[in-house]
Amino acid sequence: QVQLVESGGGSVQAGGSLRLSCLASGSGSSTECMGWFRQAPGKEREGVASIVGSGRSTLYADSVKGRFTISKDNAKNVYLQMNSLKPEDTAMYYCAACGLRWQASLISGSYNYWGQGTQVTVSS
Repeated sequence: QVQLVESGGGSVQAGGSLRLSCLASGSGSSTECMGWFRQAPGKEREGVASIVGSGRSTLYADSVKGRFTISKDNAKNVYLQMNSLKPEDTAMYYCAACGLRWQASLISGSYNYWGQGTQVTVSS
């Protein structure tokens, strides 16, 4: 079993930065691949960024490329550095684990474990 706890969300003005953290506990192989997803009110959940291992494979949504960076430490925790935030980045952000994979994935069906989410609000 894997437990994922997100933190770091909050309110920020457009152009600002936030760093989300996801503390993971449980089976090591289950957290080899991890990702961040987000869901805004009235919209479908979308994959934001994914990482395998310490970064041998990463993947980003086109909407966040060049602004967001995903990273992972030796303790299996995963982070999302978000810079140049825009109002359209406003959403609940979720951390998720996708187990043993060779390549990162932004497909929610690839993920077996999910955190409770942390809210990010960007004002214009």
